[in-house]
Amino acid sequence: MRIPLRDNTVLLADLYRPDTADRLPTAVRRTPYGRSGAPGGRSVDGLRLVRAGYNLLVQSTRGRDGSDGAFRPFATEREDGADTLDWVAAQPWCDGRTALFGRSYEGMAALLAAPDSGCGAVAAQVAPGSRAGATRSGGAFQLGFCLHWVLCDLVLPELAAGSAAAAEVIAALDDIDRLYADPGAALELLDRCAPYYRDWLEEPAVAEEPAAGPPLLSIGGWYDIFLADGLAARSRRPELSTLVVGPWSHCVTGGIFPQRRYGHAADEDVVDITALHIAHFDRALKGRDTAPGAPVRLFVTGADEWRDFPCWPVPGTTDQAVHLAGRGRAAEGDGRLLPEPAEPASDQLRHDPAAPVPTCGGATLMTGMFVGADCGPLDQRDVERHPHVLRYTGDRLHRPLTVIGEVRVVLGFAATTPDADLAAKLVDVHPDGRAELLCDGVLRARHRDPGAPAGLEPGRITELAVRLGAVAHRFGAGHRIRLDLAASNFPRFDLDPALAAGVVGAVHHGGAHGSCLVLPVSPD
Repeated sequence: MRIPLRDNTVLLADLYRPDTADRLPTAVRRTPYGRSGAPGGRSVDGLRLVRAGYNLLVQSTRGRDGSDGAFRPFATEREDGADTLDWVAAQPWCDGRTALFGRSYEGMAALLAAPDSGCGAVAAQVAPGSRAGATRSGGAFQLGFCLHWVLCDLVLPELAAGSAAAAEVIAALDDIDRLYADPGAALELLDRCAPYYRDWLEEPAVAEEPAAGPPLLSIGGWYDIFLADGLAARSRRPELSTLVVGPWSHCVTGGIFPQRRYGHAADEDVVDITALHIAHFDRALKGRDTAPGAPVRLFVTGADEWRDFPCWPVPGTTDQAVHLAGRGRAAEGDGRLLPEPAEPASDQLRHDPAAPVPTCGGATLMTGMFVGADCGPLDQRDVERHPHVLRYTGDRLHRPLTVIGEVRVVLGFAATTPDADLAAKLVDVHPDGRAELLCDGVLRARHRDPGAPAGLEPGRITELAVRLGAVAHRFGAGHRIRLDLAASNFPRFDLDPALAAGVVGAVHHGGAHGSCLVLPVSPD
């Protein structure tokens, strides 16, 4: 199919439909990754969707796989998607009812286009909600993801195999650890083959928030880099919408990581992602009473089981603060988490750009992503030995504690410079000492108010809130809760060029300017 847009650009698409003359509702998947292969993408059985009574249109986005125009990620997906749905709805094989769906970038394109079109349903799996949501976190640049994604998934597939250009990109990918350490060394190549990359580096930290749209099926993973955007999108579309979050990363969907297995029920194939899509489309487009289970279905790690809830945030949870404490030697492991504030003290937070705290697991999407070698619930003990990691550990739990919702840490922080990076991790310390990462986040302090960047006043204690992300986790009896703090998590997040080696600031605890970890505790 050749689909014209408002600016006369023509995009190519493939149409799959049942062997019938009937007009049918049409599901549209818009992709920059090529139309060959499975028509529904990696997680959805597209032909099963067709057998359920839907046309399926798979379209190559602007400038990709034969479509006209120049590809600039994120830039025109809102308008191009809306134009595509207008064209589809007018075709003789469509009954006027349309849906958008997709995974990752495709899901983002669906979320952006849905509010401005006649779309009746949208399904987005492990998808960001905007360019800023994909490239930034807490004001820091998602270096680990962006550099690898652009070179491996956007640039290389468009180059002729065996060409000099392809060889240059492959060499860069093979040497990506050096490019992470010296990101400027990649800019000459990127300016030639992906000029939009420099725009991402220079964009403000304000995330564009998609408008509310039609009923949404949002599918995410606790270790997916875009989980926060997926939860936010679901909260804007509560009616007839469904949220499913499993023990998955962006590319690991079987529930099996190198150091952790969540059981057979954790596999997305067992969950049946295609059935969720069909039920969602049947309900939103055809008016059928085919609700795909509870409105919110979460896999609770630690308990390793699925649980159903009526909404998100989960009702009945209460924010409980555990307070940072210690004698000023958290870098040596003596930091504590206590139910009540202790005597005033502080810990110095140090940074060395020549030896930053390395990324180890979490919601990463970097090299090794298809085998999960660098993502998910990895043991943090080696990283915690880094001299610039502050560790705060609670007492052993006498009974299980279930935490479901957004986790944050509120810090009383006195910076030595006008800016600072604060990288935080929530860790489950097992009785055998294993320190399993649950969620992590970062805040570049000058972006503490995304709408009004402002530096810190050196020496003044400022309250800073770092969002660590969301969890649904049960800490078992005998386990301990731990908070790790550092001034870097590299190369997942880029290093703030304004920070030199030395003391970044002081984390205060106890007294009038105490710091605490805030956990949404479920009555279980």
